[in-house]
Amino acid sequence: MGFVELLILAIGLSMDAFAVSICKGLAMQKAGLKEGAVCGAWFGGFQGLMPAIGFFLGTMFADAIRAVDHWVAFGLLAIIGINMLKEAFSKCECCENQDADLSVKTMFIMAVATSIDAMASGISMAMKDANIYIAVALIAAVTFAMCTAGVKIGNIFGSRFEKKAQMAGGVILILLGLKILLEDLNLLPW
Repeated sequence: MGFVELLILAIGLSMDAFAVSICKGLAMQKAGLKEGAVCGAWFGGFQGLMPAIGFFLGTMFADAIRAVDHWVAFGLLAIIGINMLKEAFSKCECCENQDADLSVKTMFIMAVATSIDAMASGISMAMKDANIYIAVALIAAVTFAMCTAGVKIGNIFGSRFEKKAQMAGGVILILLGLKILLEDLNLLPW
């Protein structure tokens, strides 16, 4: 995976956490840089940690599934993307259940919940021999920036961007998985 693909992956993976950050901002009376940075640090930290865990788990099995690694990468990214799209189109309004709580317990649970899909992407990165150090740093940095901004966006504009962010993330991950599959099957003209 090249830098551009990793950047696209980072943006796609950060969309769930971005949507939750928008909801956090919506629930806050006043959201400043400190509140945004707290959300950004929690979500960015876990979005960076989980792909690393997935990568190291994936490297243990990479040789065994090398012949079908492109199908595995496509399948994992497509499943993550489809789940994000389903969440975006579901009737459940996630922001309704949010509060302004930034306690360690609350943020830990939310950070883990929004980063599970990043672990699966780490497995797919192991199949594609991605540079995990660049990937982790990029995913963490992009998520930090988007979530810090998401708190302020939610505080100012409300929840109108939440579902759009989830839809965009789902589509990005599905398209990235499709690109990996088509490249390995030599079906792309470039």
